[in-house]
Amino acid sequence: MYHPDYLMQLCHISDLAVQELEPTFDHLPTTAHADGQYRLRRYSIVQCDAGAVRQMPQHTFVQSRSINQHQGGVVRHFEDLSPNVLHSEGFFELCRLFKDNNELDDQQDIEIHQMRVITLNDITPVSPEGVHQDGFDHIAIAAIHRKNVQGGEILVYKDKAEQPFFSLAMNDGDVALLDDHAVWHNANPIRPINPSLLGHVDLFVLTARER
Repeated sequence: MYHPDYLMQLCHISDLAVQELEPTFDHLPTTAHADGQYRLRRYSIVQCDAGAVRQMPQHTFVQSRSINQHQGGVVRHFEDLSPNVLHSEGFFELCRLFKDNNELDDQQDIEIHQMRVITLNDITPVSPEGVHQDGFDHIAIAAIHRKNVQGGEILVYKDKAEQPFFSLAMNDGDVALLDDHAVWHNANPIRPINPSLLGHVDLFVLTARER
């Protein structure tokens, strides 16, 4: 049974984990979805036991319109996370942090989105759906790296109609754990510091529903 005991927590994965995971974002594909040209993404469902991450059979990803007014009701398919992510120590460290802090068991499915948001023109939305919940029991946002961007701060709200009570420009390795029942979240858009060059933010989003 679901027993939330926090609104949010801020944790951190090791510098070694960040260094191992950072290069894997350079090969994320575009998709044909509404945000697929600037939110590059891979997606897998995994389980994490005491010693390893196991990839589960691939599923399509869909959210209801009541949860996601941007792409709700749209069945989306993404390429799997690459083997060099799935079998890395840094990825296991991230999954174990998520699992342990939420007291999930070894058979718990964890959905993982690996994303790079790249700057388009001047201002690019990191969260095109705006203030939202994801429809899960537990979520985490893990910042891996940013380059040539300003903005992108995570915003957390107690109510969708209120101002955020928390705002943070996350550093490499920061992991924000949120109770998706109790709070709403969003992110500020990004823009390039040097407009003549592309910028990007790299992150993982982890979600889980209690079994």
